[in-house]
Amino acid sequence: MIREDRFLISRKPFAVDLTSLISGEQTVRDEGTDHERYLYSGRINAVWFRRKQGTTYACLGSLGLWSHNLRYRIENTEDPMQVLSADLDSRYGGDCYGRWDGERYWGAQKPEVIEQHLTLLRPMLDAYPDVPEGYDGWWRF
Repeated sequence: MIREDRFLISRKPFAVDLTSLISGEQTVRDEGTDHERYLYSGRINAVWFRRKQGTTYACLGSLGLWSHNLRYRIENTEDPMQVLSADLDSRYGGDCYGRWDGERYWGAQKPEVIEQHLTLLRPMLDAYPDVPEGYDGWWRF
């Protein structure tokens, strides 16, 4: 991933909760050859903004962090900065658990989860495009 200093919605950036990294598995592919590669998979909680038909949405969810073709081993898979700085793939984007457009909410069905989501999403949308407190951003693939 690439960390950027400024927010450009067209680059589809994410802000991540560095404390939420769930490091999955890292394995070697083609071990002992000149083409040795590494496979990695993990997950991290994230928030992001998206725009559709002129409406801006604040979203929360998680990112699948993975690659089937890393040239270099991630030395410490528990260090979020090392993981995020690797050449990861996320062609599918984030898994959205809740979304707020300033008028309508989409996501969870349980009232307590909806309120938890809106506690983050409402001020996030109001402060657009600032990174919410407790998150590190902006990161893009």
